[in-house]
Amino acid sequence: MSDSPQPIPIHRDLPPSPTPNVGDSAWDRWLASPPGQYVMRWESTEIAAVVADLFGYHAVQLGLPQLDALAANRMPLRLLADTRWPADDGQTRGRRPDLLVSGFGELPFDTQSLDLVVLPHQLEFAPDPHQLLREVDRVLRPDGRLVVVGFNPLSLWGLRQLARKGPFGGFVPVDESLLGAPRVRDWLKLLSFEIDGSRYGCYVPPCRTGRWLERMRFLEVAGDRWWPICGAVYLVAATKRVRGMHLVGPAWRRRPAPKAAPAVAISGRSSHRSAGVAAFGDQAAGLHDPAAAFRSSSAALSDRAAAYSRASAVVLPLRRRL
Repeated sequence: MSDSPQPIPIHRDLPPSPTPNVGDSAWDRWLASPPGQYVMRWESTEIAAVVADLFGYHAVQLGLPQLDALAANRMPLRLLADTRWPADDGQTRGRRPDLLVSGFGELPFDTQSLDLVVLPHQLEFAPDPHQLLREVDRVLRPDGRLVVVGFNPLSLWGLRQLARKGPFGGFVPVDESLLGAPRVRDWLKLLSFEIDGSRYGCYVPPCRTGRWLERMRFLEVAGDRWWPICGAVYLVAATKRVRGMHLVGPAWRRRPAPKAAPAVAISGRSSHRSAGVAAFGDQAAGLHDPAAAFRSSSAALSDRAAAYSRASAVVLPLRRRL
């Protein structure tokens, strides 16, 4: 069998799934702003460190064409799937997708056909995050790798995002609530994923200008040391595990059946009668000679012990002639 990579099988007859209304233009403008560029620089560095040594044939990035998450990966087939085609207006910066889909809830890939899937900020925008993770679990091979990137609600950016319905609006253009790393890890464990590790970053307060972001950059070292779980962005890496079965076969080595003990036939009345006569004669002889009586009784006991058969468990009452 050849080890050369095979093309990814794609289903072309899937029904279209609803495309979420996530405000793509606002999201693109935020990614082009100084805080968006600051976040993508951290994500590009951390994702490259995770996917650089992952081997396989097929790797797919779902969404966020502004970030090349598979640039450091060495798999021969790397695809970018997105739900929209980028506009040629000069404002959006990103690569053109290799695969255009109507939604990530039903991916056009065969079951267990991918080796690596990267989800950059897709759980925040997905209408059903559980369905998205189930679909990723379906298309991943056993021991396939998954990388999830999202915003951390337990951070200064997350606190600022709580005021998105206020007069100042949210800091990140996300309509839904942010999903924390502990919740994502719990969902992945329910799907039999093994968590490889989590990372946090971007400890600078939510500043909209690049000048203030540079002034607060000293908090990167302090935050990584003193409050590591309070970074604005997190990364979760996991591996898909599939439990195998151990077939229990028949016992090929059969032990031989134990042989039955041979039966020993005895004559009940004659032997008992002769034994009684012999015992009476010994008692009568012992009245005249005590030494002879002692020798007769000890010889009878030894003969009884020697005549005991373990197989038949029968005592033969034989008398030794003097």
